[in-house]
Amino acid sequence: MPLVNFPPTLLPPHLIELRNEVREFVHQELSDKTFQVTIDGWLSGYSPEFSKKLGRKGWLGMTLPKEVGGQGRSPLDRFVVIEELLAAGAPVSAHWVADRQTAPLLAILGSDAQKEKYLPGVIRGETYFAIGLSEPNAGSDLAALTTKAVKVDGGWLLNGRKIWSSGAHFCHAMVVLCRTSPLDTQNRHAGMSQLIIDLDQPGIDIRPIHLISGEHHFNEVSFEDVFVADDMVVGKIDQGWQQAMGELAYERSGPERFLSTLPLFTEMVRLVHQRPNPIALQAIGRLSARLLSLHQLSLRVTGALSRGESADTEAVLVKDVGTRFEKEIAETARLIFNAEDFDTDASTLNPYQDSAYSDFYQQATLQAPGFTLRGGTNEILRGIVARGLGLR
Repeated sequence: MPLVNFPPTLLPPHLIELRNEVREFVHQELSDKTFQVTIDGWLSGYSPEFSKKLGRKGWLGMTLPKEVGGQGRSPLDRFVVIEELLAAGAPVSAHWVADRQTAPLLAILGSDAQKEKYLPGVIRGETYFAIGLSEPNAGSDLAALTTKAVKVDGGWLLNGRKIWSSGAHFCHAMVVLCRTSPLDTQNRHAGMSQLIIDLDQPGIDIRPIHLISGEHHFNEVSFEDVFVADDMVVGKIDQGWQQAMGELAYERSGPERFLSTLPLFTEMVRLVHQRPNPIALQAIGRLSARLLSLHQLSLRVTGALSRGESADTEAVLVKDVGTRFEKEIAETARLIFNAEDFDTDASTLNPYQDSAYSDFYQQATLQAPGFTLRGGTNEILRGIVARGLGLR
């Protein structure tokens, strides 16, 4: 039976220095009150100004080749930067998708015209992309998509719907996976392509999907006879499935899959330090051990990807274990840190009702249902793991 492989990865000294530099930057930004710490900052923390600052620091497009304006740095460099930003609850949602997967995709498969049009803006933190994968009636079976593009003179006419498209309401463009050839029942993954769609053109309708909290991050995007020029096809026609699966290894294994609720956990640690309690200390110890383990797993997957090694199954495992950990932080807060027996003296203010803690707890509780759904539901991902291990 094939085994999962998480080869040891050590950060070289210069990345320790980079980590400290990012921490100092974030600390200064917090001191200057330029942003407000938030749970799930890579989805809900929208700040074009902060994204531009990161661009000026050279922390966007870090892994892109120098010939397209990037820095040609290792994925480990980017790992260090985003881990610190996510741990601090920084507002990085504006540029997140563009930096994480669209820019690397275009750097490898994009035409010269596509690179010139989009990559400079991504690197500056000024151009944002959404993802067009999931569909309303396809569930977690991405191969069941029905959005299609029909060949016309000079390009394609796109029709269909995409759902759960994070940030589409503020993004400039979207990479859409669609059918460009008739469905082959013997190979449902064939005949798909990825097209770049500028979102300000006619025929596109972006409708909000509100969270239980009322916040607006997700969208349903409809396309009705949207013209897409031939030069907006990514790579080759009918190679879209392979492209999308390659992108998902980066999407599923990063620190964003276990750090979404870290600001809440940080507050939990601070409060326990103020008022030690055996039950709370045990809970913090368990969560800390899992956090360190997830850091190592994600780091090791990043190391493998930086060496050009396949890590599809390992990436899926990180997403599965990491998103359950994010939810467990909120659940631990509910079961332990809000327990009535912590307030032993009714005449004094309960330190566990600290305003920052309460805000983070409420945000985490309302956001938590989505953690194990986005990026592929964990139930479906376990099937991918089973297939990778030869069990199905």
